Amino acid sequence: MKKQNSKNLRRIDLARATGCNLETIRYYEKIGVMPKPPRSENGYRNYQREHLERLGFVMRARDLGFCLAEVRELLTLVDGGMQTCAQVRTVAQKHLDEVQEKIDALMRVKEVLSSTVARCSGKQIPDCAVIDALQPGLNNV
Repeated sequence: MKKQNSKNLRRIDLARATGCNLETIRYYEKIGVMPKPPRSENGYRNYQREHLERLGFVMRARDLGFCLAEVRELLTLVDGGMQTCAQVRTVAQKHLDEVQEKIDALMRVKEVLSSTVARCSGKQIPDCAVIDALQPGLNNV
């Protein structure tokens, strides 16, 4: 993250520092993941270092695949200031279990596709193992 001045950051500054899309920042504010910043007399949003840090937290959590509900749960724990490592670990372990389930499912897809592609001749003929495997009701995979 680039170092930013701690006062009067603009939304574009948050976007540049975190790599987050401007519309995504607006959305996070709308749904309450990001607090709405105070406004100056001329109506401009005045983001502070805390906004930058929070958005960085949200972006890192999203990069790790946490869904918005899980991000909210983590933020609720952090915002309360009374989170324990055990509480955070519970959220993270649940997410890790879901990631492992997805990996397992993708490995099964890989196995089926690998064996199907291996049976495909690749010749310019109408018979194709891949097409056959995709046909409903056929159990040749």
